[in-house]
Amino acid sequence: MTINAPAMVLLAMYVVVAEENGVRRNQIKGTIQNDILKEYIARGTHIFPPKESMRLITDIFEYCSKEIPLWNTISISGYHIREAGSTATQEVAFTLSNALAYVQAAINKGLDIDSFAPRLSFFFNCHNDFFEEISKFRAARKLWHDLITKRFNPSNPKSAMLRFHTQVAGVSLTAQQPLNNVARVTIQALAAVCGGTQSLHTNSYDEALGLPTEESATVALRTQQIIAEESGVASVVDPLGGSYLVEHLTDQIYENAKMKILEIEALGGALQAIENGFQQREIHEAAWSHMTQVEAGERLIVGVNHGVLEEEEMPDLLKPDPELWKKQSAKLDNLKANRDNKKVGICLDKIESASKSDENLFPLVIDAVKNNCTLGEIINAMKKEFGTYIAPSGF
Repeated sequence: MTINAPAMVLLAMYVVVAEENGVRRNQIKGTIQNDILKEYIARGTHIFPPKESMRLITDIFEYCSKEIPLWNTISISGYHIREAGSTATQEVAFTLSNALAYVQAAINKGLDIDSFAPRLSFFFNCHNDFFEEISKFRAARKLWHDLITKRFNPSNPKSAMLRFHTQVAGVSLTAQQPLNNVARVTIQALAAVCGGTQSLHTNSYDEALGLPTEESATVALRTQQIIAEESGVASVVDPLGGSYLVEHLTDQIYENAKMKILEIEALGGALQAIENGFQQREIHEAAWSHMTQVEAGERLIVGVNHGVLEEEEMPDLLKPDPELWKKQSAKLDNLKANRDNKKVGICLDKIESASKSDENLFPLVIDAVKNNCTLGEIINAMKKEFGTYIAPSGF
């Protein structure tokens, strides 16, 4: 579930739907992104200030460790950091730095490392530089293991495992000659598998033009299936381990990412560095460097500044039904008209009150969902105490 600022509410809705269908909380399996720090760094869909956002995340860690033990409580994301323009090394460093901040916040809340760390998961990007990307995944896995083992000494080996999902690089796909993106997606997906990903998303070739059509989504799916079933690479653990180039690049990314993490910690840690705009400025500079290389012809992008066609034939694009939002709006109006609005008010008041204390908010949010409170209403109840956050100008 790719949701961040309101992640607690969406997970609560999932829990309630599961229980309405006879599935107990301790049986539920899945993953919620729930990674707010990268929103401040790269994506901007945050709602609350950083401190309050971190409180919601650790509340989820605490509740799920007891009540929803099979749920992956966070998917710590480098994907959006890379989409914003970071380098491979920055993607590893900023992602793991954020992850360390989550771990420390949970420990500060009184949680034992082994009660939540085995359910941490990660989410990385995969670009076109085949060997660099494979090495990036290998370096991230080793660096996370070393950092967690040295700093927190967990008893459960799973607490130091870096389990990750990969999505190929949307930002690398071009609107020009979109069928060329099939080749890009294939290279990136193959690199992710060779790098050891546990889960994979392949983008559709019309990514740069709009939402996928059934045809383009099927091609993306078939790309994964051909890699999985025909190429043989999925049958081998670490297929490029021992390669001089890959081992060299792995060591290089490991050391450079570690140095960057230590630099962030010298600034007070990931949260303090974000509030000072450190990661944001670094990404902006990397993105600017990439853009100037493309514009100068130093970096070739087929269809953009190399192999350009004067006239192109565009594929058919998906056109969503414009009436859908009206239908959803009518359903929401009907819900509000037929629910017990007295109970709704009581639930929202409890959330607002608990937001002023250290009480875990998750049980109250689940109760609010059961009584048909909406996502917006629950978030607004928190806003009354937490406020909202606007990043300082300049980064």
